[in-house]
Amino acid sequence: MGLLPSDKRKNYANLLVVGWREWVSLPGLGVDKIKAKIDTGARTSTLHAFDIEVVKIRGKEIVRFKIHPLQRQSKGVIVCQADLVDERIVRSSSGHSSLRPVIMTSLQVGSHSWDIELTLTNRDKMGFRMLIGRQAIRKHLLVHPGKSFILGARKRKYEVHSP
Repeated sequence: MGLLPSDKRKNYANLLVVGWREWVSLPGLGVDKIKAKIDTGARTSTLHAFDIEVVKIRGKEIVRFKIHPLQRQSKGVIVCQADLVDERIVRSSSGHSSLRPVIMTSLQVGSHSWDIELTLTNRDKMGFRMLIGRQAIRKHLLVHPGKSFILGARKRKYEVHSP
């Protein structure tokens, strides 16, 4: 296994190295911590949401929804609202296609923060409440597939805030 030429290594020097799963934040939605799978096999990023409704407010389409940020738990409901960016047909890993609302929000991974698109769907039966796909990873993260929680474990106390 050879090393990358120096001109190629420069492209990766500013990327944050993360494990295949990490604790991340969605400050624009009031989510302090949510365990996310960094999924290089998924094109789009997805957030677990329920009670999803699209409403018009002053001529603008808004998505209102609720999330449970902790896996396998239904306590700690966060009520969220975001502008509707789009609605897209997304095919899941099981091959099932569904029309999902798309929002834009800020993602914080460690000390790095940037805006990403998120599709909303019910992921109650899935292992992770959030997937971060290739579009969000590109130019920001370098994934170490053999490591988890490189940026640290979540603190014991978990607080839920609604924006």
